[in-house]
Amino acid sequence: MGVVRHVDDNVVHMSKRQILVVEDEQDIAELVALHLDDLCDEVVVAHDGHDGLRLATSQDWALICLDLRLPGPDGLEICRTVRRERPYQPILMLTSKSSELDRVLGLETGADDYLTKPFSVLELVARVRAILRRIDTLRSLPGGDEPKTNEIVAGEITIDPSRREVMLEGHSVDLTAREFDLLEHFARNPGRVFRRADLLDKVWGYGHEGYEHTVNSHINRLRAKIERDPSKPERIVTVWGVGYKFSSEHRAA
Repeated sequence: MGVVRHVDDNVVHMSKRQILVVEDEQDIAELVALHLDDLCDEVVVAHDGHDGLRLATSQDWALICLDLRLPGPDGLEICRTVRRERPYQPILMLTSKSSELDRVLGLETGADDYLTKPFSVLELVARVRAILRRIDTLRSLPGGDEPKTNEIVAGEITIDPSRREVMLEGHSVDLTAREFDLLEHFARNPGRVFRRADLLDKVWGYGHEGYEHTVNSHINRLRAKIERDPSKPERIVTVWGVGYKFSSEHRAA
């Protein structure tokens, strides 16, 4: 069982698997921390944007659960800052807003996923388990000194899964962890059409009706980084009425 503490207790121990919860509503913060306690060594809780921003940028966390509306810097500002400094930091956005605009804003800012309040505790735990499983999978990959036997070459894109690096026309592409996973999944399956539910299951690690916007937003962000003209994508192509596919002209090596 883990340990739940607030920011004014003790110094953070970076060797532990820790989850940061940034939530100003104390009841919700305690509920989230209680149910995530068994999934990590320690849950750290911050109750405003100032402490949240300071802690979020202070170290690598197994996960940051980040409320959108906070006193001080809000969740969007914190998310933007974290993404600039730690592009692979997993972030789960919590929001009391159910509008499409708020969901898309959180994802476009760089959140890996979101939950709308009130949310199911079982769903929260399932989402976090999926993220932590992905982290464990990444840690099990061969280290940087291993031969590049699993390198993927797709046209002008080169993907090195062991180093988590992407090169486009000889230049490094800065992707978030989820964007990398999405691109790698597409490149390993060129020409195959994936429904949004398929991508949620294979890349996010769960499937849930109504969360297709998560896929749409991440694909839009990924296209902005790898397409010559994101409004006319050539690599990640929309198959209208079905989903998306990686153009067969850019096959994996």
